[in-house]
This record gives sequence, C-alpha cells and structure tokens, in this order.
Amino acid sequence: MTPDDQPFGVPGAKHPWLRYVALGDSFTEGIGDPDESRPGYHRGWADRVAEELANGTENFAYANLAIRGRLIEQIRDEQIAPALELKPDLITLCAGGNNVIRPGGDPDETARILDTMVQLLATTGATIVLFNGPDVRETPVVGSIRGKVAIFNENIRTVAARYDALVADMWSLRELTAKEMWDEDRLHFSPLGHHTIARMVLDTLNVKHDLDPVEPRPVLERSWREARVDDAVWARHHLFPWVIRRLRGRSSGDGVTPKRPNIEPLFGGSMPPGGSPEESFPV
Repeated sequence: MTPDDQPFGVPGAKHPWLRYVALGDSFTEGIGDPDESRPGYHRGWADRVAEELANGTENFAYANLAIRGRLIEQIRDEQIAPALELKPDLITLCAGGNNVIRPGGDPDETARILDTMVQLLATTGATIVLFNGPDVRETPVVGSIRGKVAIFNENIRTVAARYDALVADMWSLRELTAKEMWDEDRLHFSPLGHHTIARMVLDTLNVKHDLDPVEPRPVLERSWREARVDDAVWARHHLFPWVIRRLRGRSSGDGVTPKRPNIEPLFGGSMPPGGSPEESFPV
C-alpha cells in the first residue's frame, strides 16, 4: 500500500502513519552513525526518519528490529513474525545486501526470498518501503560487484510493483558517491550518509521535513603513495578482521539484540541498545 499523493507537510495536514517498524541489517541498525550520548547505540537513517515522522504527530511509535551482519534468511526467520505482531502501518525493509556482496551471492535467489517476505508483510495493509542498492562503481571493495547490485535492484523493483510497495532509490542518490558519505570501513555510511538517506526516504514518503541538505567538502587530491598507505591501513583494521570472521563462520551480529524491539513513543520511551561484542568491522 502506498500513501495518497497529498501534501502531508502543509499546515494542518499530517502524514497517515502512527506505527513504524524498521527491518534489516547493519544499514538499518545505523552502523556508522554512533550516538555518543548512548554507548553502543547507533542512530542511523531510520531513527532520523522516525524523529521527523514523530514531530507533531501524537501517539507516534517506532520499533527497529534490524541487527548488523544479518543475511536475508536470518532477517526472514528472526524479524518478520515479530514485525507482524507489532501491527505496523509503515514498514521499511532493506535486506539482501550481505548476501549479494558475498562471493557466489545470487541476486535472483536473494530476490526470491525477499518476495516471500514482502508477501507476508503486505498482509498488514501497511505502507512498505524497500531499498535498492547504491551505485558502487566508485566504492572500494564492492565496486567489482556493481553488475550484481544492478540485477538485484531490478528484481527489487519487480517485487515492489507486485505488492504496491515504494522503493527508496539509493542507486539514483548521486550524493552517496562522495567519500564523506561513507564510514572509515568503506562499507557502512557515515553520519552524513545516514542523514542524506533519511532525507531521501522522507521524500519518497512525500513527507515534508526539516532535514537540510549538506554538501560534502571537495575531495582533496592525494598522491598514489598516500592512497596506497590509506588502503593498507584500511585493510589491516577492517578488511582482514572481516575475512577472518567469515572464515570462522562468525558475524558481527553474534550476540547482538535489536536496539528497539518494542514499538514505543520516540520521545520518552526506553531505547535500550543491543548487546554488542567488541568488533572492529560491524558488517
């Protein structure tokens, strides 16, 4: 179900949603956007969207079931049933990215699983927002899988059309090509990236908001040697730990619980951070 084309943000008008549930992995948990006032808690685009939706909306409530490192099968098995129990009228779902970026990841099979998930979520009658992947052409590490991301994105649009869902279009969000939009691990978004994505999601929902655009600084030119030194530091602190965890069958989400498992008022409700083991590369 999609919202009517109405100017929710004009004086006297309200958006139609009161119960928002966010599902997914590290992207939706907010990794890369830590909240310094709450150790272990990550804010992210979903919190930013919920804050805007809660502004001036009485009885608005928000839950976030996303956990870093989750594959799409785990999101299906762990988050769909709890989400249905929360009776949402707005659902955001971003799932499958961790499957697609892995060697041998099949974007068609991943989309098939996504289809079964959206079919279940659609029974709520809620507005559903899906996410396609960003254009990773200029992104270190995952740039080589640009073709797989493009295939998955087309499949996502097919799923969205089948269930009358919206698509938050990150592929067309050209601002995400700027270096400042990404965390130092080069896989998660920075606070600026999460802010920019939150703006795009609210625009997709046709909700006026107070999130101003922020222009990244121009990229400073670096010598070839400086770039290689940066790559070596990144590999030592982020890439190698990630590879080792994969070889050991571990995930950065092991032992982590959802940061907002219950649907609660955004202001005044408890916001317990998920229990997080110390990990240097939270994918």
